[in-house]
Amino acid sequence: MATVRYVAIGDSFTEGVGDDLPNGRVRGWADLVAQGWADAAAEPIGYANFAIRGKLAWPIVDEQLEPALALKPTHLSFNGGGNDMIRPRTSISHVVAAFSRVIERCDEEGVRLILLSGANPSAQLPLSRMIQRRGDILSYAVGARIADRPDVIRAFNWPDRELSSTSYWSEDRLHMNSRGHHRVAARVLTALGMEPPAGWWSLPPLPEAARMGGSTYYREHLGPWVRRRLTGTSSGDGREPKHPDWVSIGPSAA
Repeated sequence: MATVRYVAIGDSFTEGVGDDLPNGRVRGWADLVAQGWADAAAEPIGYANFAIRGKLAWPIVDEQLEPALALKPTHLSFNGGGNDMIRPRTSISHVVAAFSRVIERCDEEGVRLILLSGANPSAQLPLSRMIQRRGDILSYAVGARIADRPDVIRAFNWPDRELSSTSYWSEDRLHMNSRGHHRVAARVLTALGMEPPAGWWSLPPLPEAARMGGSTYYREHLGPWVRRRLTGTSSGDGREPKHPDWVSIGPSAA
């Protein structure tokens, strides 16, 4: 078994939505971290990813945490709360409690925890002030929760003003594009004590052709989101994790 066994749990941010590959699959920062980790170690690592888009913080914990820990990882990354932040009524303390549960279980299992905050899309979304305020409060509360835990690896993206600019986001304004996912992956690898490829911090901007505005954006993206809220459905309903068991990620070819 690989020396490093890294498992990721979370929502669309960790699943990789927005970083679309030509074959129709999504990649995302966690896949990039796994590859970068293998390259830095110069040996294969084990990688699993249970993240599913649309999940609130506690469903992530309730549905993904124990299956992830059952794989006996050496490291586990967790991010959640992004979908909670855009709901009309959200309890920040309830979301922070989910983080606390992940910390407790990783402590019990002897797993090194990597905590992330998502990037900040608020400037380009409806209800931007509410989302900004909630994100600020959640980011502060999670930081305070681990203030006395230097062993917890931190990769906080919410305060990154560069990552908030539109060139890092996909046309739905809610998910990062490939450029954004590479920047997050660079931050995680740096937090792990590795040197990411320098270009990952700011890949060349993607073409602007797909940028949606006005009625097109509301029809194609905001409208379907509202319908899911009214019907109690989620974009992740019926989806399975892309890597629910170990896959071996080897170093890139020279």
